[in-house]
Amino acid sequence: MNLGLWWWGNRPHGPDDWRGPINGFSVSFFQRYQNPLKQDFPSDEQIDSDLKLLRKYTGHIRTYSTQENPQVYRLAHQDGLKVMAGANIDTRRGNNEREIDQLIALANRYPDTIDKVIVGNEVLFRGDQTLDQMIRYLDRVRAHVRQPVSIAEPDYIWIKYPELAQHVDFITIHLFPFWNGIGTSVDPDRDNALNAALGAYDNIQRMYPTKHIVVGEIGWPSNGDRQKYALPSVSNEAIFIRHWLNAAQARHIDYYLLEAFDQPWKEALGEGRTGAYWGIFNADRQPKFPFTGPVVEDTSWPAKALAASLLALLPMIWFGRRFSRFKLMGRFFFAALIQLACGLVVWSATLPFNFYLSWVDWTMLTLLFPAQIAILAILLINGFEFTEVLWQKDWIRSAGMLRPDPPEKQPFVSIHLACYNEPPEMVQVTLDSLAALDYDNFEVLVIDNNTKNPDVWKPVQAYCEKLGPRFRFFHLEPWPGFKAGALNFGLKETDPRADVVAVIDADYEVRHDWLSTLTGHFHDPKVAVVQCPQAHRDFEHNRFRRMTAWEFDGFFRIGMHHRNERNAIIQHGTMTMVRRSALEGTGGWSEWTICEDAELGLRLMHAGYELVYVDELMGKGLTPADFKAYKSQRYRWAFGAMQILKGRWSWMVKKGPLSAGQRFHFLTGWFSWFADALHLIFTLMALFWTAGMVAFPQYFSLPMQLFLIPVIGFFFAKAIFGIVLYRARVPCGWYDTLMASLASMSLSHAIARGILHGLTREKTSFVVTAKSRRLGESGFAAFAPVREELLMAIALVGCIVGMALSYGTRYIEGTLWMFILGAQSIPYFSAVIGAWIAHKAGDKAG
Repeated sequence: MNLGLWWWGNRPHGPDDWRGPINGFSVSFFQRYQNPLKQDFPSDEQIDSDLKLLRKYTGHIRTYSTQENPQVYRLAHQDGLKVMAGANIDTRRGNNEREIDQLIALANRYPDTIDKVIVGNEVLFRGDQTLDQMIRYLDRVRAHVRQPVSIAEPDYIWIKYPELAQHVDFITIHLFPFWNGIGTSVDPDRDNALNAALGAYDNIQRMYPTKHIVVGEIGWPSNGDRQKYALPSVSNEAIFIRHWLNAAQARHIDYYLLEAFDQPWKEALGEGRTGAYWGIFNADRQPKFPFTGPVVEDTSWPAKALAASLLALLPMIWFGRRFSRFKLMGRFFFAALIQLACGLVVWSATLPFNFYLSWVDWTMLTLLFPAQIAILAILLINGFEFTEVLWQKDWIRSAGMLRPDPPEKQPFVSIHLACYNEPPEMVQVTLDSLAALDYDNFEVLVIDNNTKNPDVWKPVQAYCEKLGPRFRFFHLEPWPGFKAGALNFGLKETDPRADVVAVIDADYEVRHDWLSTLTGHFHDPKVAVVQCPQAHRDFEHNRFRRMTAWEFDGFFRIGMHHRNERNAIIQHGTMTMVRRSALEGTGGWSEWTICEDAELGLRLMHAGYELVYVDELMGKGLTPADFKAYKSQRYRWAFGAMQILKGRWSWMVKKGPLSAGQRFHFLTGWFSWFADALHLIFTLMALFWTAGMVAFPQYFSLPMQLFLIPVIGFFFAKAIFGIVLYRARVPCGWYDTLMASLASMSLSHAIARGILHGLTREKTSFVVTAKSRRLGESGFAAFAPVREELLMAIALVGCIVGMALSYGTRYIEGTLWMFILGAQSIPYFSAVIGAWIAHKAGDKAG
């Protein structure tokens, strides 16, 4: 498949062969790194070498200036080449006078070498001089030279100014179907570009039947930006040129191909990247295509395809053997994904060498190539999850509910409920559900942490006293360490009989059989944690709570199973039970991170314990009350994840107690969040680059497809992976799937900020996720939590409008770039929409 893809992209084309001399070449002699704008000119030896090369193909050349490289005429005379000599006429009167004087002198000095004279190249097209002034220049030159004289202009200029023909000895026209956006075809009879060029030639011939007509420039670029239907490529250049050569020979047309050699410096002249690639030879003087036989876009594609195959071979073999338990389709799918990623790496690494890149381009490439590698890595990681979830025959590690133990065998469980400033009536619902547990050996410690208002915590204290001695209440003020500090206090107050510590949040209602059907797992001494999913209640009739509830559900139905296969689940600080001896023996709850639960899980794995995941909804809590709470919760998780990654980095990269699978999941499990951080960085770079392209197009060129295609592919792959997995694993309909996707995308900016802040800061404040609304009722209040997202969305829309006005859809790269800007705006618009949905939904519940 890999070889076939490379072959398909480089299919041989078969335009008509060309055998024989070429009538003439337009020539600029600047070498690859030379630039006349910087007064960097070729030497006599370099020009003579170029002339000797061209002499093998033609007997005629065309030049554009008499002051640049004046030795050309002497060297051309030595090499036996005829020259159509040109004077460079522009807006500078003094320069024009010198060019004309030199042209007259050279034409008289080399009458056998200079066979035609051109006074000005596209001067009227550019508007550098008036028609009357050019007529005066032409008449002056004609009076002083014996050679025929003309001016070179596009065909429509000759139609617009027919009086110009009275002051020239022949007509010189430029024909560029490429710039008119006309595509070319392998079939010469259906070649629209060729027919357009011949049609324009015939039209001028009918208009001036007594004048000899010379096509002063005609060609096709091998690279650069698309012009409507005209695509620059090596194969298209070969097709058009070979068709033209045969047609011109049949019609006896006098012509000069534009041009002999690629001129990288011409990118700065207003044609953009395309201006550098009109040569029949590249800037290193190598022919781009053969004049006979089939034409291939990239002649080195077999070597690149082989490199991609070899790069992917060992990873594919390893994966096929290591995961032989996967269904055949799954192994095939992921092997194809590996091969595709390796093909993109080879393509991305080699494609830049097809271009004459500026230092700005190389700088962008240096910045973006590692980002592309990261994107491919994230894609493979997501693809592995996709493969395992969809094509796993059976889960290796799967735990469920057990038969309840008799009271005498029940482990004693100490349930810790830490709360801060929570509504008393909500906590009382949780306490009622704990009181109804079908279990004999347990206690409940309610630890109120730094709630200032007595009217909030005293009702909870009174309710605990009402429920009996197994419910104990503690009010801590002031107390350090946030939730972890409160839970560590609870450990000290735990009943000495307790074997298991269970933690739930203050908004949860638990099932009566939570403890009775799950504590039996602790009879295995290797088990340190029994974790159930976080789940939610009272959301069915609130659109915002509903979309967030299903968004949460995705991780527990998909990601936790995927991680559980290698004993690498993320421990969550609710609906979790921990072996007390393991918890205390490894240091208790860590107060240096705001994700103390996930850090504890990793620490217990490092200590060699097993963590059991039971995908059974044993308790349900409340979703975040509003969009601000939803964002702050995910920001906290992302920040804490980076704290853990930094604090436990040596565990991740060094071989030790953690298995390879555990290190893999804790290194890569947050990569999707890293993708959000990359998205933010890439968006800021895109805003800067787009502003540059619109305001300073002479310095900022359109990004190459090299940068664009992997990004677009990643966008579609992520969307497809996410939706397919949701439909396969999460028990909700299409509406809820799409709304959950909206909710997930709306968190991208918050996650990105959490990741970047977590990498650059040591600590942040612990913000408790609010379960009751705090925002005002005005419409403006709805957007207060998403000010940054709204500004980013507006900026991206502004960039799209700017691109549309400046570039339109003329270039495929410009269209792709606008598509990427639109795709980048989706998370920001999702956040704005999510905030509005939360505002309109209000407190309506199930």
